[in-house]
Amino acid sequence: MKVKNNYNECLTNLACSIRKYFNLDYKHNTLDYIDQIFDDYKPKNVVMILCDGMGSNIMDRMLDKDAFLIKNRLKKITTVFPATTVAATTSVMTGLNPCETGMLGWHMYYKDIDKTITVFMNSQKEDLDFNELKEASEYKKKHMITKSISEEINEKGLYKGYLLFPFGNNAYNSIDDMFKQIEVLCNEDGRKYIYAYDTEPDHTMHEIGCDKEEVKELIVDLNKRIEELSSKLTDTIIIVVADHGHLNVENLFIKDYPDIEECLLRNTSIEPRAVNFFIKPDKKEIFVSLFNKYFGNDFDLYSKEEVIDSKLFGDGIENAIFKDALGDYLAIGKTNKTLLYTGSQVLKSQHAGYTDDEIYVPLIVIKTRK
Repeated sequence: MKVKNNYNECLTNLACSIRKYFNLDYKHNTLDYIDQIFDDYKPKNVVMILCDGMGSNIMDRMLDKDAFLIKNRLKKITTVFPATTVAATTSVMTGLNPCETGMLGWHMYYKDIDKTITVFMNSQKEDLDFNELKEASEYKKKHMITKSISEEINEKGLYKGYLLFPFGNNAYNSIDDMFKQIEVLCNEDGRKYIYAYDTEPDHTMHEIGCDKEEVKELIVDLNKRIEELSSKLTDTIIIVVADHGHLNVENLFIKDYPDIEECLLRNTSIEPRAVNFFIKPDKKEIFVSLFNKYFGNDFDLYSKEEVIDSKLFGDGIENAIFKDALGDYLAIGKTNKTLLYTGSQVLKSQHAGYTDDEIYVPLIVIKTRK
């Protein structure tokens, strides 16, 4: 298996550079060029703005070459595998790879409770109303590693860390509010790290596709807002990244292939473009044959052993639930197809496959005046 994610220069490594600057330990190599920027500038404030879904290739299609974000893009780097929010935002918030955090995808099989769970919602995949299951919430708290860099900074007490989200406790109420809060916090005394998460353009791209005028308007607006913010701040490094890119997709439904469905031991998991299959013991050989017959042009199929040996989900100390969450086979999208099964949402644009549009994200670094 060829692993396209560069685990020496991905979102995890960027997070490790931030950990290093704020005197936290780190498990993976840092990005030396980011370290050098921090060493030379020694900013009072480090602000990371993560624009969900704003992959590097999408930026190139939506922004003029002289746009502020394009001009300040240091380079493009890879996200982690899979190119999806659950895995990638956890890695950039912690400095750990998905195999370490146990946060592998939007849906995961939880062995202890024998259910396939929508991870962020703590609900069963089949439940599109997202009713929270107590046992799923407890499983995640017990096994997954999600403590953020900001939380660790505050625990250590030398500096301050802040998290800005549009949901949860102390949520910001609009994109205007998010940028205003960043500005206010940066003007306070003391070294600090601010992580701000924006659901766009991902939310809109899922609904209408990633090539629409509305998506361009969102990215142009983000470009304008971040430029305006940078002009108001001093002694601050602003880092703008994405967790993954996007790709317009054609949805395929496993229920339309009853001979494939007959092989399944339980529901599919991880993502529709990184599909985790648990197969009945006596059906593995026929499953591989049928899968390659129907889907071999659009997906590469790998065994559990190949996935583990390749370190596709990154290196590091494997989370206790990592291997149990992996199915017998993993199919990774290489064209524009998805594979949907019970509880999967039908969306216009997707991610988590292995195209450049999905795995490359921008690393944008803005130095404000001292």
